Amino acid sequence: MNPTNHPSLADVVSCLSDYDPDAVPVAQAQRIIRDFVAPVKAIEKVSLRAALDRVLATDVISPINVPAHDNSAMDGYAVRSTDLSAEGSVTLRVVGTGYAGRSATQPVGAGECLRIMTGAAMPAGCDTVVPQEFTRDATSEKVTIPAGVVQRGDNRRFAGEDLEVGKPALHQGKILRPADIGLLASLGIAEVPVRRRLRVAFFSTGDELRSVGEPLEAGCVYDSNRYTLYGMLKRLGCDIVDMGVVKDDPQTLEQSFRTACESADAIITSGGVSVGEADYTRQTMSRLGDVTFWKIGMRPGRPMAFGQIRSGGHAAYIFGLPGNPVAVMVTFYFFAREALLQMMGAKVPPLPLTRVVSQSAIRKKPGRTEYQRGILSVDTNGQQSVQITGSQGSGILRSMTEANCMVVLHHEQGSVNAGDLVDVLLFEGLI
Repeated sequence: MNPTNHPSLADVVSCLSDYDPDAVPVAQAQRIIRDFVAPVKAIEKVSLRAALDRVLATDVISPINVPAHDNSAMDGYAVRSTDLSAEGSVTLRVVGTGYAGRSATQPVGAGECLRIMTGAAMPAGCDTVVPQEFTRDATSEKVTIPAGVVQRGDNRRFAGEDLEVGKPALHQGKILRPADIGLLASLGIAEVPVRRRLRVAFFSTGDELRSVGEPLEAGCVYDSNRYTLYGMLKRLGCDIVDMGVVKDDPQTLEQSFRTACESADAIITSGGVSVGEADYTRQTMSRLGDVTFWKIGMRPGRPMAFGQIRSGGHAAYIFGLPGNPVAVMVTFYFFAREALLQMMGAKVPPLPLTRVVSQSAIRKKPGRTEYQRGILSVDTNGQQSVQITGSQGSGILRSMTEANCMVVLHHEQGSVNAGDLVDVLLFEGLI
C-alpha cells in the first residue's frame, strides 16, 4: 500500500463530536474503519474460470444482445395473435417447423402458424407462442387452438431481454459468483479485469501459546486463533501469510510487524491489545504508525486496535484483535471482514440480519452491543426460532462450532423475553 496522501485517523475522527476511544460504540468503530480504509489499485486480467470469487475491477459492457433474437420460451406454435379467437376455437395451417440454432426463414401468413421449439427464432409476423399442451388435434398440417389459452405476447422472449448490447452486464466491485461466470460466458467474454488478490499477514502473540505439534508445557495453551483466522481469510479469497506465534519480546515483535508490513496489505494479530504488563504489542504498533486502541462497547471483544503502520516505504492496515478465541471471530466478522472486502474493491452490503423468535429470555443491559452464539431451527409449521448455545464466555470456542448463527443484541437494546423477536446473522453463506 502507498503510505502517501492518506488521511490520518485524527482526520477521520475529527468530525465525531462524541468520539471517546475508551467507549466506542460498535457502529462508530465500523464507520471509522470504513472511512479510513482504501482499496488496492492494482488490476489484472484473468481467464473466466480463474475469475471465480474475484472482485471485478471495471464494469463489463455487453458486446451483444442476449438473446440475440426474439425467440420462443416454449415448445409449441408461433402464431399471430390477431388470428386467435376470444370466443371459440380456431384451426391454423402449420407451414413448417422452427428449431433452435436455425434462422427463421419460413414466412407465416394470416391463418397460419409455425411449429416451434424452445429457443428457436420467432418468425416475422408472429408475436405469440401457444404451448403444445394447450392445443388440440395437432397434425403436421394443422392445429386447433381453443379460445383464451394465451394472451398476446405470451411465451416470447425478446432480443436483449436478458442483456442489451451497450449496457452494463456487471458492475465493478462485484464478487464474481458462479452465475456471474456463466453470464460472462454467455457474452463470449474469455478474460475479465479483476483486482489483485489482497495479501494478509497474521500472527498470534503470547509466551503461553504453542503451535499444533509442539509439546504443551504447564500453563500453556495451543494457539487456535491462527487456524480460525486462516479459515476466515481463506473464505474471503485472500493470499495469506501465516507468521506463527510471536513471543512477548519488543525486538521480536517489531521485526515481525516490519516483515508483515513490507510483505502484506493488511496485518491481523490476536492478543496483546489490552492493557497488560507483558503486552508489548500496543507499544510496538504505536511506534510504527498511526494506530488507535479502542475499548468497544461490545461483548465479546472489547479491546481492539486499528490503524496503519509503515516500514521500509510500505504501509499496511492493522487489526489488533483480542486474544480470546470467540472474540477473535466476532471482531473479525463485524470489523475486519468488511474492511478487507473494501480493500479488495468489493461493494460491501450490510450483513444480512434476519428477525426470528427467541426461544428463551436473554439478559442484557443497554449501552453495548452483544453477540450471542445461537442455534436457529425451523419447526414443522415453518416458524423460525433461535436458542442461545449456553455459556457465552469469550474463551469457549465450542460455542461457535455448535452455533449456526449469531444473535445480535444492539447497543440500545435491553433484555429479551421468550417470544420476542431478535436479529440473527446466519453463519451459512458468510464469507
